[in-house]
Amino acid sequence: MKILHTADWHVGKVLKNQPRIDEQKVVLRDIVRIADEEDVDLVVVAGDLFETAAPGPQAQGLVMRTLMSLRAEGRHVFVLAGNHDNQNLVNDVYRPVLGALGMHVIGTPKTPANGGTTRVTTRSGEEAVVAALPFLSHRHAIRAAEVFRTSADQHNQRYANHVRSIIDLLCEGFTGDTVNVATTHATLLGGRWGGGERAVQTLLGYEIPPDTFPVATHYAALGHLHRYQQIDGPCPIAYSGSPIALDFGEEDNEPVALVVNATPGSRATIRPVPLTGGRRLATLRGTLDEVVAAGEEAGDAFLRVILTQKASAGLADMVREKLPNTLDVQIDEKFRARAEAGAVRTRIGRTPTDLFADFLSEKEIEDPRVQAMFAELLEESTGGR
Repeated sequence: MKILHTADWHVGKVLKNQPRIDEQKVVLRDIVRIADEEDVDLVVVAGDLFETAAPGPQAQGLVMRTLMSLRAEGRHVFVLAGNHDNQNLVNDVYRPVLGALGMHVIGTPKTPANGGTTRVTTRSGEEAVVAALPFLSHRHAIRAAEVFRTSADQHNQRYANHVRSIIDLLCEGFTGDTVNVATTHATLLGGRWGGGERAVQTLLGYEIPPDTFPVATHYAALGHLHRYQQIDGPCPIAYSGSPIALDFGEEDNEPVALVVNATPGSRATIRPVPLTGGRRLATLRGTLDEVVAAGEEAGDAFLRVILTQKASAGLADMVREKLPNTLDVQIDEKFRARAEAGAVRTRIGRTPTDLFADFLSEKEIEDPRVQAMFAELLEESTGGR
């Protein structure tokens, strides 16, 4: 059985006011091409279809068209909601609509009987059992009151235990004569960040151990970390990573889709297939003359420029005039003007999360769980905007 594993599309992403939708159109077409050329039997999209919880019509249209193209030729398609997605939108809109087309969409955690575990027969007559768990936040896994009754270590362990118990239940349907696939949107201990993930929903107690997946699993298809990587565990486990570099912290990532071969009697093999369509991201550091010279070799890459010289009027404009693909211009920290001791910090250009962190610091509150809960509430109330 051939499985195509992809995740973390983040359709609708805007980087420093630069829309990425045109790149995403090309790279998602490339994913469909791979599905066709490899003649895969089953597709797993392991969460974060969208960049925000309130995706626009263009982003939703692109995702819908891509999923329908992946469903062509009778392929089974499994789709999870990630932490960037509006889980109710995925569950209440996408699940019934795409379900009518034969797709398996899981927006919110489901019991095995209600779609959390699904047995399917491929075009060739092979059978697979897919156990699927979308992103599970702390506030859904553990009552908020428990956060303040337990230590950070106890709180984090309770989250991991809750996830383990859910996955154990979902995987009870695994049998010896089927290809058994587990998929979730989560952070595994030992995983490497891609660079653009939301830290508050990647660390701070969101990590689960690799042995969360049972030995009977032939393949665990993960989303959430943006770098392709395999994780050591009781079964083959992999993150497909994001199909484009989403932020400058990901400029060294190599976007791939994963083609997985699995049989009931053997461990799955994983083969990364390079993706094309995303523009390269690059960081240039140096004086104005140095970065301009380096930029001439950067091709059509989007650039972040960090200048190792003092700020001056019009400096950023000069960089953008010489290097039109520049999205961000910064002054190296060593050359920034230092604020005097006791000076009031400006709020201009600072996020609510930054300001709340200042408030906690002023009140000498050092519990990271408080800031994590604030970030989640902010995300829920603003829809990621």
